Amino acid sequence: MIVITDKPKKLDDWKRSDETHEKWFDWRWQLSHNIHKIDDFEELLGVKFSETERRELEKTLEMFPMAITPYYLSLIHPEDRDNDPVWRQAFPSVHEMDVSRCDMIDPLSEDADSPVTGITHRYPDRVLFLVSNYCSMYCRHCTRKRKVGDVDFIPEKEDMMKGIEYIRANPVIRDVLVSGGDPLMLSDKRLDWLLGKIREIPHVEIIRIGTRMPVVLPYRITEDLVNVLKKYHPLWINTHFNHPREFTQSSEKALARLANAGIPLGNQSVLLAGVNDCPRIMKALVHKLVKNRVRPYYLYQCDLSEGLGHFRTPVGKGIEILENLIGHTSGLAVPTYVIDAPGGGGKIPVMPNYIISWSTNKVVLRNYEGVICTYKEPDSYEAWFCDRNCASCKLQLKLDSSAETRSVGISQLLADHSKAIALIPENNERINRR
Repeated sequence: MIVITDKPKKLDDWKRSDETHEKWFDWRWQLSHNIHKIDDFEELLGVKFSETERRELEKTLEMFPMAITPYYLSLIHPEDRDNDPVWRQAFPSVHEMDVSRCDMIDPLSEDADSPVTGITHRYPDRVLFLVSNYCSMYCRHCTRKRKVGDVDFIPEKEDMMKGIEYIRANPVIRDVLVSGGDPLMLSDKRLDWLLGKIREIPHVEIIRIGTRMPVVLPYRITEDLVNVLKKYHPLWINTHFNHPREFTQSSEKALARLANAGIPLGNQSVLLAGVNDCPRIMKALVHKLVKNRVRPYYLYQCDLSEGLGHFRTPVGKGIEILENLIGHTSGLAVPTYVIDAPGGGGKIPVMPNYIISWSTNKVVLRNYEGVICTYKEPDSYEAWFCDRNCASCKLQLKLDSSAETRSVGISQLLADHSKAIALIPENNERINRR
């Protein structure tokens, strides 16, 4: 833990002081002055907790540590702190100690789907590559609370090479998502090395980076960093804005710097009670994202991680938000609402019901206004029979760079070449009785 030695009594004085004003915009200075203690938090924001509150908060911090950058702290409105969306995401709550029966340490079974250290291989053609447990700020709603913040750990090159060799040995992997923690906590030099090693692998088509730096520490997005990143196109970045208040001149400058370097940007929001569970807030958020050349990608239902119960909303709230976005704003601004399936089943899209009914010849649909219409199915449709013998196929495939892969799951049931007629869960009682 780094102790603040040059802090004044108030955060605003700190920002305005001659000694620290220039340093404020240095991301390394921000990290070295991260707020970890309740005393520092009180002094900088001018708030005071009761002894009872303090004891409860200290217990929470023993289990789930706190780290807040001075930049992100400066976005809090302390006069209404309990309802402040930045406060709720950054400052610990005693409710994090409330663990229900449905809460899990690793709700997405990332560790179970990890063939080597740092790699989670859940989907057929892509992997998650965890390269750090370290973040500039510890989000209170983090799904990886079991890892992030418990130990500020960045693997050595030897550890990262295990993941790189796994990717190299599996030609099916075409997409690598580099995450953590926050991968941008790595130095420019280490990132350059890591991305270079991944890019050397012929079958890796795209590299993605998941980071919250543009939100909580936008000064990390330096020209030097961008010059490293743009060497490894096609490279995509997904960030994590949850509320319109998180947009500032500094965050917008960071996003522009990335977009101007030709890096496509996406955003993954989490639906959080008391933060953004409101159609008006979400519409303002997606509009700000699109204005800054960031595509709203996912809206996540909050995971079943330990200590997140106070953040979870009913799924119906997410559906309500989508009903207020679809048709009411640009399709480009509508994220996909997903539940990341407990147990490692992956992301499951959840949508309002737009198909009312369905027959052999017609589909009955409704639009965002409630207008009901019918779509006429074709009178005659002869599907191409597919036996996976591409050499004799009459369709103009022209897929020189593509390769056939084994059908899995629902795709297998839909494939003409497959003899499978059902997917049966393991230990199904009826099947076992046979």
